[in-house]
Amino acid sequence: MKLVFERSRDGRGTKYLPDCDVPLTDAALPKREKPLRLPSLPETEVDRHYTELAGQTHGVNDGFYPLGSCTMKYNPQINEEMAALPGFTGIHPLQEAESRQGCREAADLLEKLLCEISGMDAMTLQPAAGAHGEFTGLLLIKAYHRSRKDTARTKIIVPDSAHGTNPASAAMAGFDVVSIPSDDRGCVDLEALKAAAGEDTAGLMLTNPNTLGLFDPNILEITRIVHEAGGLCYYDGANLNAVMGIARPGDMGFDVMHMNLHKTFSTPHGGGGPGSGPVGCKAFLAEFLPGTGSPESIGDVRSFGGNFLVAVKALTYILSIGREGVPEAAKNAVLNANYMRVKLKDLYPMAYDTVCMHEFVMSLERLKEETGVSALDAAKAMLDYGIHPPTMYFPLIVHEALMVEPTETETKETLDEAVRVFREIYEEAVKEPEKLHQMPLHTPVRRLDEVGAARKPVIRFTFDE
Repeated sequence: MKLVFERSRDGRGTKYLPDCDVPLTDAALPKREKPLRLPSLPETEVDRHYTELAGQTHGVNDGFYPLGSCTMKYNPQINEEMAALPGFTGIHPLQEAESRQGCREAADLLEKLLCEISGMDAMTLQPAAGAHGEFTGLLLIKAYHRSRKDTARTKIIVPDSAHGTNPASAAMAGFDVVSIPSDDRGCVDLEALKAAAGEDTAGLMLTNPNTLGLFDPNILEITRIVHEAGGLCYYDGANLNAVMGIARPGDMGFDVMHMNLHKTFSTPHGGGGPGSGPVGCKAFLAEFLPGTGSPESIGDVRSFGGNFLVAVKALTYILSIGREGVPEAAKNAVLNANYMRVKLKDLYPMAYDTVCMHEFVMSLERLKEETGVSALDAAKAMLDYGIHPPTMYFPLIVHEALMVEPTETETKETLDEAVRVFREIYEEAVKEPEKLHQMPLHTPVRRLDEVGAARKPVIRFTFDE
C-alpha cells in the first residue's frame, strides 16, 4: 500500500478544523527554516488510508493470537468505556487533593485487590511496564540490604529459563547476574541454586510458572534456600494469570513482585496501549516503595501515580469478573493450554511432556533435521491461515522452540481449528518443505528480509526535492 505521504497532493485537504481560539502573538519563538511537511489529503483519502492500514494488521479481533508468555489478549470494551469517563480523563494530578479523591479511591481499591490476589502487603502503581516493575523491585531489594549495611550482597540469581528482562533489569540496578541451569524437568536445579546462594546473594528472580509453562514443584524449597542465605525472593508476575486466585506468590515465600496489568488483567499492551507494572512487597519492604514520603523510599520511578487509566481498566476487569471469576480465568488458561498440548504432542515433540500451566513449548528440532523446515518457517506459514504466530525461539534452552499460549478466553472450536492448522502445516513440511520456506503466500507483505530490516532499517520517508 502507499504511504500517506505518497498519497499527498498539494492543495488538498478539509476545512473542518476550528479557527484558533487564542490570541496570536509575535513573541520571539524559534522559527522553522522550512515549512512543516504534512501530507495534504481530502477526508475520503484519509479515511481510506487508515482503513487500509487497519485491514493489514492482525489482532485478537481478527483471529487466534497464541503469542506465548504474553498472557491475556482479551481487552473487554467495558474497560475502555470506564477509562473514558470524563471524571477520569478530565482530571489532572496537580489539582487540589480534595478534587481528585475519586481517582485516589479507584487507585487505592486496585492496590488492595492486587495485594489480596498476590499475597503482598503493600503496592505501588507507579511502574509503567513489567520490566520497569522488575527494576523497581530490584531497587527495593538493594535499598533493604543497604539499610542493614549488608553491602556485600551484590549478586542476583536468575534461572536460565527466565524472561530476558530479568538479567537486564538486575544489571541495570547494579547487580551482578548469576545464571543457574534448569534440571531435567525444566525447573530450577536445586543443587545449582544451593551452590550459587551465599553471603553475596542479594536475591533470586524467578518466574513461576516459568517460561516453559511449568509450575515448579520445589517452589517452597527454592525460597527457603535463598532466605537462609540472607537473600530476598523476587517474583516475576508475567505468568500470574495461570495461578491467580488459586496460589499467591506471597504465600510461596516471595518478598517482592511485579504484575503486568497490561497482560494478566486484560488491558492492552505493546501497540495496543501503555503498560503498567505495579510492584507489591511484604510489609518489611513497604517503607522503601516509591511515593511513600518515607526517608527510606527509593524515590519516584514514574511521574505521579503511573499510568492511571490503565489501572482503571484493570480495576474494571477485576470487579467485573469478581472473586469467582479470577480463579476461573486461571483454570481456563491451564485447561486450554493442556488441551492443545495433548492434541499436538504426537506430531510436535514437547520440550517437557508433562502437565503444563498456561502455555507449552514445542521443539521443531527434529522436523528441521528431517525436512529443513524450521520453527520460523512454521510460524510464517500460520500467517496464511489467519493465525498470529506463537513466540519463536524462546526460551533459549529449547532448540527450534515454538511457545504456544491459547489464553483463557478462546473457545473449544477455535482451539480445534488451531490444532487442525498446526497439523496441516506439519504435514506440508513433510510433503512439500520448499513451500514452507516461501510462506506466507497470501499476506499483504510476503516474507521479509529480516536481517536487512534489522541492520539497515528504513524508518523515515525520503521526500523528492
